[in-house]
Amino acid sequence: METNIHLQLMRNITLTIIGVVLVVGAIFGAKYIIDNNNKPKPKIEKVVKTVFVETVENDTVAIIIPTNGTLIAKNRLELYADNQGIFQYSAHDFKSGQEYKKGQSLIRLDAAEYYASVQASKSDFRNLVTSIMPDLRLDYPDAFPVWERYLNSLDPSKTLPALPEITSEKVNYFITGRGLQAAYYNIKNLEQRLGKYSITAPFTGVLTEALVTKGTLIRPGQKLGEFIDTSVFEVELAIGKVYSDLLKVGEDVKLSVPDSDEMYVGTVSRVNGRIDQATQTIKVFVEVKGENLKEGMYLEAQLEAREQPNAIEISRKLLVNENQVYIVKDSILDLIEVNPVYFAPDKVVVQGVPNGTKLLSKSVPGAYSGMLVKIDKESTEETTENNSNEEL
Repeated sequence: METNIHLQLMRNITLTIIGVVLVVGAIFGAKYIIDNNNKPKPKIEKVVKTVFVETVENDTVAIIIPTNGTLIAKNRLELYADNQGIFQYSAHDFKSGQEYKKGQSLIRLDAAEYYASVQASKSDFRNLVTSIMPDLRLDYPDAFPVWERYLNSLDPSKTLPALPEITSEKVNYFITGRGLQAAYYNIKNLEQRLGKYSITAPFTGVLTEALVTKGTLIRPGQKLGEFIDTSVFEVELAIGKVYSDLLKVGEDVKLSVPDSDEMYVGTVSRVNGRIDQATQTIKVFVEVKGENLKEGMYLEAQLEAREQPNAIEISRKLLVNENQVYIVKDSILDLIEVNPVYFAPDKVVVQGVPNGTKLLSKSVPGAYSGMLVKIDKESTEETTENNSNEEL
């Protein structure tokens, strides 16, 4: 009995020792595994980006407003008929592209019938003046010589001369009562209408549109064609209302033809005083001359609105938050605030960047304030070279 108890006790002790050994071994084994897994972390090398910079030199920057427009002739004449008649004569063939000199006849209608009626009215007027001469001799002898000379000057083939100056109130009543003044003004009206049977070129130009031909019956109000002066043109430009006070009449404007090397210099001739409500733009008219210019030609303009002193022009891509730019200071990027003066489609004129500042000339992806960078030597050398050339 005692032997069995002793064996049972020895077995329990043995199992306990084995359990303790296993636990201790497990602890040391786990510690060993953990120690072996603590490998040193690899050192991450900092990537220093290379940036392009330019040294700032503030100067006077011209504010250029890009815009475009279409050429139109400054002097143009739309031809309409006031009277009815047959198209009888023109100094040249009345066709598009035909040139006429100043004073040459563009269109002359057959006015023989109307001319005869005007001559008849002049004859009646002469008879009316003749009829008052005896009364003038008797009642107003002082006025008689004046009207006698006027009667002798009347020629049906010439334009009716102006009535003599009447100094006496009684003579004026007498002349008016006889209907002489009414007859005179009626004939002057007929002469004016007779003159509208012929259209004369008011300037040297080209016929751009011809809607009738010789021998055609012309009716009142009918459009006959268009005649323009090819020596001077205007281009209508639309600019933003914020720049309306920057342009003045007489300023020069550079004009260019797209996809061509042709350049012209125009002058601001007029500035509209009203802003277009739909587009919020104001119209500026630029006068330009040139041998190769044609009406309807499309032109691009660079309007020199003003000159901004102590400023620089940079790419809009370099502007951060509309009023900041990146500079390099001791190989570290830094943000400084600037004052944008004028925004162009791809450029911006800013103030507030001190001279000598190294300004980024190309945007850097992922840039942030405090970023470590390296300046590209070629960009620095190029900036120095450009500044030297400007000084020379």
